[in-house]
Amino acid sequence: MNKTRNILLRMVAVFAASSLSVVGASAVAGVEPSKAIIIAGIGGVAVVIEGLARAFLKDGSLNDAEINDIFTAIDKNLDK
Repeated sequence: MNKTRNILLRMVAVFAASSLSVVGASAVAGVEPSKAIIIAGIGGVAVVIEGLARAFLKDGSLNDAEINDIFTAIDKNLDK
């Protein structure tokens, strides 16, 4: 249960980090900030889910190192 809670909380953090980065750009592009936040947040979470699914497909389990690698890669992509 602790691993699940950790993943869920980190996914919330990914949603927040992904969505907050588009607020300014949405205003310039003429898109409602609320729509841009939702789209960017869901996109970030979808990337995490894909990474977790691919890691699970390899051997049928997720260990802490695999989970950390996925979130580390997401964090690096958000910094770009």
